[in-house]
Amino acid sequence: MHNQPINTNPIIQFIQQVSSADLSNQQEVRLTITNAKILAYSLGIVMARLEGDLEKLVIESKDDSNQIIELQIGQGDHW
Repeated sequence: MHNQPINTNPIIQFIQQVSSADLSNQQEVRLTITNAKILAYSLGIVMARLEGDLEKLVIESKDDSNQIIELQIGQGDHW
C-alpha cells in the first residue's frame, strides 16, 4: 500500500474552493458531509505516508551516523 499513489484530488479541490472563496470575499466555505469525509480520509492518508517516510529517513540517518566524511581543503583559489 505504501507504494501506491495517493489520490490528492480532494485536497486540491478543497484548496481551490478556499482560494475561490477568498478571491470573491466570501466569509465561509461549505462542504457536504460526504466531501468532508473524503477530504479527511485523504488528509489522513497523506499525513500517515509522510510520517512513515519521515520515520524511515530517521532510521536511515541513524545507520549513516557512523559514516566518515572526508574533506580536503586546498589553497582557497580553486572553488
